[in-house]
Amino acid sequence: MTTEFRVCDECKMVNVKTLVPRLKEIEPDCTMEIGCQSYCGIGFKKHFAVVNGRHITAPTEDQLVEKVKKHLKK
Repeated sequence: MTTEFRVCDECKMVNVKTLVPRLKEIEPDCTMEIGCQSYCGIGFKKHFAVVNGRHITAPTEDQLVEKVKKHLKK
């Protein structure tokens, strides 16, 4: 099964230019959907990504990347 990442390009806390390459490093053969994820409330306060349908949030991008790695190892 291919890993699917969904990332918002409109939320204040999500920096697509830095987050997308970091996610692709974790899972090079992933599918990536970039666009509004309809989670503006979360994206205003925290960094987030949707990984295989599950929302993962963290206070910083570094912490988000670590949480994504842990989630994918399960």
